[in-house]
Order: sequence, then C-alpha cells, then structure tokens
Amino acid sequence: MRRRGVAFKLFVVTSILILLVFSLLLLAQGMFFERFYRESKINALEKSMNQFVQQYKKAQSNGQQVSRLLGAFMNEHDTSTAILNSRFERTSIHPYFLQLEAGSKTITIQISTDGMTMDEIPQGIQIGETLVVDGFFMDEKDTIMLPVAIRQTDTALKEGLVRVQGKVTDLMLPEHRSYNPLYQDALADDALLDWQAQEELWQPGLRNGTVVQLEWQDKWSGIPYTVLLRSLPEGSKGNAYLFVMTSMQPVGEAVGILKQYVVYLAPVIVLLAILLSLLYSRIVSRPLVQLSRSAARLAKLDFTAQPEIHSKDEFGELSSSMVALSRNLDAAMQELTHANVKLQEDVEEKRRSEELRKELIANISHELKTPLGIVKGFAEGLQDGVAGDKRERYLALIVSETDRMNALIMDMLELSKFEAKAIQLRPRSLALVSLVQRVSDSFSQQLETKQLQLRINADEEDGEELLVLADPRRLEQVILNFMSNAIRHAAENSTITISIKRLSPLKVTTVIENIGPPIPEEELSRIWDHFYRVERSRDRKSGGTGLGLAIIKHILELHGSEYGAANTKQGVAFSFTLDESGGIPHD
Repeated sequence: MRRRGVAFKLFVVTSILILLVFSLLLLAQGMFFERFYRESKINALEKSMNQFVQQYKKAQSNGQQVSRLLGAFMNEHDTSTAILNSRFERTSIHPYFLQLEAGSKTITIQISTDGMTMDEIPQGIQIGETLVVDGFFMDEKDTIMLPVAIRQTDTALKEGLVRVQGKVTDLMLPEHRSYNPLYQDALADDALLDWQAQEELWQPGLRNGTVVQLEWQDKWSGIPYTVLLRSLPEGSKGNAYLFVMTSMQPVGEAVGILKQYVVYLAPVIVLLAILLSLLYSRIVSRPLVQLSRSAARLAKLDFTAQPEIHSKDEFGELSSSMVALSRNLDAAMQELTHANVKLQEDVEEKRRSEELRKELIANISHELKTPLGIVKGFAEGLQDGVAGDKRERYLALIVSETDRMNALIMDMLELSKFEAKAIQLRPRSLALVSLVQRVSDSFSQQLETKQLQLRINADEEDGEELLVLADPRRLEQVILNFMSNAIRHAAENSTITISIKRLSPLKVTTVIENIGPPIPEEELSRIWDHFYRVERSRDRKSGGTGLGLAIIKHILELHGSEYGAANTKQGVAFSFTLDESGGIPHD
C-alpha cells in the first residue's frame, strides 16, 4: 500500500486553508475596501460637521468658545478646519491657544500655523504649569501674543521680542494629530485658493445647506485630500462657512476602518477556519501530541524510555529516531557533564592566572619606569665622576627611589594576594578610639610640619569606648592610609577631624575629613582603581604608589564594610563602617 507522507497531508490542508482565506480577503479588499474606507470617513465627517453647526449656533458670539470648538473638532478628526467669511476667506480664529496668568493679567498665546512646528511646542503641557513665552503682542492692551518661542525654562531673550512668564490656566493644543499638524493646517490656504477658482460651480449647493465636496492634492507631497464645505448659521457678520480638509492617504486612521471592515467578514472566516481546523486536527494532531510530549522530556534532559508511534509515515520514523536519540544522548551527556566540569575548572583557573599575570606585568612596567630612569641617571652621573658635593645627594636620591620601588613591589604583592582571595582576616574585639589615637600619634611629625590640628570626636557611654569586630592589623592599615591621604592633601594651618559614631545598635561608622582641595565629582568612583591618582599628570609630588586605596577596598570588603568618599564644603571625607562587638577588647 502506498504511503502518504505527513508532508503531503500538511501541504494539501494548509494550502486550502491559506488560499481560501487570502483569496477572500484580497477579493473583498480589491472590490470594496477603498470605497468603503472613503465613504465611511466622509460620512462620519459630515455627521460631525452637522453637530458642529449646532454647537456653533450657541457659541458664535463667544470667540474663545468658537476657538475651543474648532480645536476640539480638529483634534478629534485629525482635519485642518477653518471658519470662512462671506468672501470665502479664513477668519482670524486660532483653534490652538494657551492662556497664561501673568501677575494680574490674563494673556492669550495664539498658536499660529504659519512659522511654527510641533517640535517648537513643549510636550505634555498641563494646566497650572509655568511657561516662558517670547513673541510679539498683537493688541494695544498687551493681552494677545503671537509666540516665537515657548519654553518651560528661562533662556536668553532675543532682541526685539517680549517675554511673558506665567501659569497655564487654559489651553487647546494639537492632540492625536498626524505628523506636523501645523504644516497640514497651513496647506488649507493652498486648497482654499483652488476652491475659490471653482467657487461658482459650488455656490448652489452651499445655498441649499448641503455639504459640498472637492478633491485636492498637495503638489509637494502628492498626498490626496478631500475638502468639505458647508454653510454656517448667519451671524452678525454675515454668511460664514465651515471648511474641513482631511487626508485620504490610507495610513493611521485607515487601520481603524480596516478593523471595522474585517468585522463584516469575521463570521465567514471563523466558520471556515473551524471546519478546516477540525479536519486538520484529526489528521495530524494525535501523533504530534505524542511527539510534543517526547520532545518536552528531551528538552528537560529526561532520557527515559520514549513511547513509539507505530505508523508508516514520517511521524513513525521521527518517533523511532527520537527514541534512539534519547538513548545516545543519555550516554553522551553523562560523559560530557563529567568532562565539562573538569574543563571549566581548568579554564577558569587558567583565565584568572593569565589576567593576574598580564595586569601585574603592565602595572609594574608602567610604575617602575620613572624610578628606574631616575636611578639610572644618577648612577651614570656617579660613573662619570660628578663633583664631590653632589655625590652624597645622588646616592641619597638613588636610595630614596629604590625604597619607592620596593614599596610599590610590596603593595603589588599584597594586592595580588587580596585579588587571589589568599588573605584571611583574624577578627577580634577592638577599642576603635584607642586604635585611632595610637595610629594618629605616628603622624605627629607630619602634622607639625604642615601645622595641622587633629580632632577626634567619639561617642562614649559611661566612659566606655565603642568596640568593633575587626582584624587589628588590617584595620590599622586602613586608618593609616586614610590618615596619610588626609594629611597629604590638607591645607596648611587647618584641622583634620575624625568622627566615630554608633550608626545603629550593630554598626559603627568612622569618618576622616580634612580641609583642602576637593576631588572632581567624575573622579570619585575611580579613586579605588589600581594605580589611579587624582592628579592627571601622575606626578610624584604627592607621593603614594597608587595602590593604597585599592588594597583598602579589599580589606573593607572582607570586613563587610560600607565605605566611600565624598566632597564636603571644605574638603574631602572618607568613611567606613564596622560591626559593633559586645566582647572584651584585646590589646
């Protein structure tokens, strides 16, 4: 018996379904949609124009209400709309406006369609918001302004303009309009010129109160428009007409009409889809469900026995292949898992070693270049037989640079231990104020040299010091570094303040603050990096190897400390926290 493959079954059923649905949609769209879209839009506009006429009767004596009515109509229907006088000329009604309360005056900002785009109007203006408007007053009482610039913040006032600043009390701005609606509104003047050339043809219809329709095309963009005109109730100024221009380009709002159009065909499409889906599901769903469950188990790496589908088509062959695949994958995954674990451990170890090696070589070559050059220069001077009075000075400088290189190497070795997680803390209970006082005493000579005062402010209860849990040797290293930095960058004849306070029942914070030049704000987050100095020239006047704060960072992180640096009004403050200890302090 000849086997009919699943590919043939899927092809036949799917092809029929897709061809039927698409043929129906294309046929309906080609025959009816364009006309349906056009007539629906124009009929909706004519109804809205009739409603506008009724509202205009009540509001025509109030210019502000007419402006608001016109702006709301334009926003709702995305049209360019105007009120024409008896000579078919646009009246000076500005549908879009802002009202500002500036002191005791109420000023109306008229948004003109000529010379202004939507990009020049701030987005999201709300009533009560303060705006700054530059422009020209259009009346003698200075209550109506034609804007040139509308901003939410102050800027320099251009020569020849008048500035008004106040709170928004009322507004009508373009909303739900197409791109650059002010440009589209300006096109209404061009359409009106073409209309006036054919005025005699449409006069009878206007006299009868019907809506007159004209087709017009923008010569620049080629976009087609439909122009609708109808008469308004006669007022004190004679006849008036409502002019409405809307785009016929099938974008934006056409999508909404297309959805309405599809609703009429939805029942037919749903019925066909249900009937064909029932036939389709009976043919292919049963084996697909079994294969889907098998594939789901494989996706979860469940390689237990898979049920086989005994059919003479691709489903049967695929089921047999999946069973064999699951068995082979089960064996391969066990081998790969073991090998992958070992490989990942080796790769990670090699990567870390390579990164540390590269960083160490790069930093050492950079930081040792200058002192080595100095040592070489002085050694060559001694070799060339310099004057006797300079010999001792040269030797002293060589020793000084050698000590500097040794300090750098020691810092590098210590930092590499921290980064390799080879340092372990030995925390114990410490009297923090006593430790700070002892470290501060070692800087007495530097304090006297720069004529600095040291002040320690500490919280104490019943004469007992605050106790913290920390490694004494590492904590002393932290305080030494912060004190050294504070003294090095402090202004002469100033005071260095160390504040120790209980932040909470379980935390103690220490702040070391000096009076001196601040650290640039953009540099504050980088001072903890390797070899980073605030001095951009990386000169050697301020001393240090550039590794101190990087080492301190690792020490504080091992203590679980919250640390940081910040500029104050007079200088810079470094801070860190430690866990409070309730034990007996160790000496």
